[in-house]
Amino acid sequence: MNYFIHGIDREGSLAQRLASRPAHLARLEALRDQGRLLLAGPLPSIDAEDPGPAGFSGSIIVAQFDSLDDARAWADADPYLAAGVYSEVVVRPFRKVLP
Repeated sequence: MNYFIHGIDREGSLAQRLASRPAHLARLEALRDQGRLLLAGPLPSIDAEDPGPAGFSGSIIVAQFDSLDDARAWADADPYLAAGVYSEVVVRPFRKVLP
């Protein structure tokens, strides 16, 4: 089943985000290589593709996992959470309708 993971950034966490980004991306690339990643990306804090020092307000990941518990365990192991980038992570089942 698909699951929606929404990581919500802590205020002022851009430096931690940038430092832990390679490890975060490596996990996403592993999901992609397994054919389980539907989409992933950051949420700019301002209306700009590259928000610069304004940073990001969070991230969205939609991927396939065997269960909600597996999706939560994967999200709980995210380097952004360990580095203090995320203040909260929400995991919910997701049903793709379009496209």
